[in-house]
Amino acid sequence: MADHSIAFVFPGQGSQKVGMLAAAHERFASVRDTFAAASDALGYDMWALVQDGPQEDLNLTETTQPVLLSSSVALWRAWQESGGAAPGVMAGHSLGEFSALVCAGSLDFADAVQLVRQRGRFMQSAVPVGEGAMAAIIGLDDDAINSICEQIARERGEVVQAVNFNSPGQVVIAGHTAAVDAAIAALQDAGAKRAMPLPVSAPFHTSLMQPAGERLAEAIADIPIKEPATPVVQNVHAQAETDPARIRELLVQQIYSPVQWTRCVKQMQSMGATTLVECGPGKVLSGLTRRIDKSLSSAALEEPDALIECIQQLAGGDTP
Repeated sequence: MADHSIAFVFPGQGSQKVGMLAAAHERFASVRDTFAAASDALGYDMWALVQDGPQEDLNLTETTQPVLLSSSVALWRAWQESGGAAPGVMAGHSLGEFSALVCAGSLDFADAVQLVRQRGRFMQSAVPVGEGAMAAIIGLDDDAINSICEQIARERGEVVQAVNFNSPGQVVIAGHTAAVDAAIAALQDAGAKRAMPLPVSAPFHTSLMQPAGERLAEAIADIPIKEPATPVVQNVHAQAETDPARIRELLVQQIYSPVQWTRCVKQMQSMGATTLVECGPGKVLSGLTRRIDKSLSSAALEEPDALIECIQQLAGGDTP
């Protein structure tokens, strides 16, 4: 029986770090089994890479994506192994949407881990290194950011777009490097508190990713997708879909469309969620939850003690 007050959320790229999940791997058989299955599917020792690095290899997009998916699925299975309640809804940020669909029973884990490695390769190869950039814009409203990006794009004949609506006052832009630089200057002039270039190798979720979307559409065409057992709110339009064909379409569209994370969280809240549980390394999404709506509770599961404590608190009706 699902607890509709609980939502599970799954992080995307940027949460990876060498040495992560070491305590969870030691404590939970399900974590060890998940990484072993991922290693079998991909043909290399993923756990050794996660623990020993180097960080540069872990940050390669085609490596990062299967590593983060495996980390999230491993912690979900540890949650289940430990008797955690079934959530009423799930969502994932960018790559995390694939993690959510695996945990909701829509995608097979071995299929997904191979698919996201391909997705990473497609995204990296869509735009040559150095030609694309991303930047976080803090302290300016969405409409102003959209308007200025559209203006810069028209003036320069290049792409620059708002691509991650992470929380009110925190938006990521991306596009051609020079256009992103010009937009940063214009957004600062318009009153942005901070504008920070991000250490990424491609302009994710922009129209420049259209070639990656076309390749992903081919790769995903033959992969079985089932109706999720738990609703998954999807990034493109912040709605939960049940039709496998529509889910497949949205996974392709997501690669070149903005991540509507604020709307996703609001949608989960409208479905009854009062606690968002971050299932993956780090606490990025927990921080965004507080920025989106302070009435929402949040918890992160990377550390085993935190996972067990969250299960106990939710079982007792307490706030994590």
